[in-house]
Amino acid sequence: MVWQLPLNRVGHPDNDLSASQDGTTIRRSILPGGVRVITEQMPGQRSVTLGAWFNVGSRDEADGHFGSTHFLEHLLFKGTERRTAFDIAGAFDSVGGEANAVTGKENTCYYARVLDTDLPMAIDVIADMVTSATLDASELETERGVILEELAMNDDDPGDVVHEEFTAAVLRGHELGRPIGGTAQTITAVPRDAVWAHYTRHYHSAGLVITAAGSVDHDVLCLQVMDALKRGGWDVTGSQAPVSRRDPSPLSLATVEQDIVIARPTEQAHVIVGMQGISALDERRFDLSVLTAALGGGMSSRMFQEIREKRGLAYSTYCFGSNYTGLGTFGLYAGCAGAKVDQVQDLMVKELEKVADSGIDAEELDRTKGQLRGSLVLGVEDSGSRMNRLGRAELTTGELLSLEESLARINGVTSHGVQLLAQELSERTRVSVKVGQFS
Repeated sequence: MVWQLPLNRVGHPDNDLSASQDGTTIRRSILPGGVRVITEQMPGQRSVTLGAWFNVGSRDEADGHFGSTHFLEHLLFKGTERRTAFDIAGAFDSVGGEANAVTGKENTCYYARVLDTDLPMAIDVIADMVTSATLDASELETERGVILEELAMNDDDPGDVVHEEFTAAVLRGHELGRPIGGTAQTITAVPRDAVWAHYTRHYHSAGLVITAAGSVDHDVLCLQVMDALKRGGWDVTGSQAPVSRRDPSPLSLATVEQDIVIARPTEQAHVIVGMQGISALDERRFDLSVLTAALGGGMSSRMFQEIREKRGLAYSTYCFGSNYTGLGTFGLYAGCAGAKVDQVQDLMVKELEKVADSGIDAEELDRTKGQLRGSLVLGVEDSGSRMNRLGRAELTTGELLSLEESLARINGVTSHGVQLLAQELSERTRVSVKVGQFS
């Protein structure tokens, strides 16, 4: 079963779509005002994970607003017209729950995990945060210092640096190439007015997606969301349609071949070599999953065996694909001694080229599929993973695959399909980034 997620139907909680899978029940409603609510009721659970999503990330920031999305994520926890920052934190601490937020390149999510009896509180607090944040000027300046410290911490981690520089190089010239958190320069420069403008432009009922998984009653949740948004002053009485998803068309972006070396006084060098990948909506994304797992997804993967087990050149080596709407990246990573970095890079590239030349045999294909199937099933056993799955499906692909359909898509991957994708990727312009001490 593939559940298509339309955007243009505005109705009431009792007119929504419904579907069931592996003992759970999924329901979706578009409420007045364009708010989307998607729930997955999981039998036997006593907790629920709630998420409030907006389809806005660092790629959506205008000049002069760089870093605003991440800045805003911090500031929504700093107080509203009804609550102080301590009130927000204390509301979740007092019931043993947890609340946090995450900013991505394409969306932002504010989430909480609580006992089912405390879900009304979680809805009220998160709705208060997204509708009624004050963005107090003094709190903003305090949080500016916190974010600068966060960026400094990330800059001290060579693993973070190599990934940021790789993405920036492969996607140079596109908004997706910018760092999610901004830079020290942009965070220092961004004024409160820019953050406020970003908030008022993107945070409204038609842009809001509520997802919940666990012990949740869909109809009750819809009513609670409506009441909470009304308390926040949002108009949720009209027939406004939800904000449209991004244009799924693949984007054409030229990549310049580069070999970037960043000197850092580290004990270990970090290297990524890669290229543009495929978009999040590409039909070959399951082929990509098999390719990344076969190359560097576990202890039996090609890179792990060749670089770590046979040669002892690295402790950590893996393959990854980052997929966004219209664009993606594909990379091979290793951490090793600076003197060995060129050798390790050559070995990683050779493993990709071997798949491009010869594919993978039946035994390797079956083993990799088994790894992916197990990871998928284990990954959806907690309510947080399911809440995330609902949100990303609603905002990005417009379809929600059942567990059975996802497993069928994995099983449908062929060695030939993996080989064709490896051939295409290996022929694309390559970028390598090395961070460490090389002399």
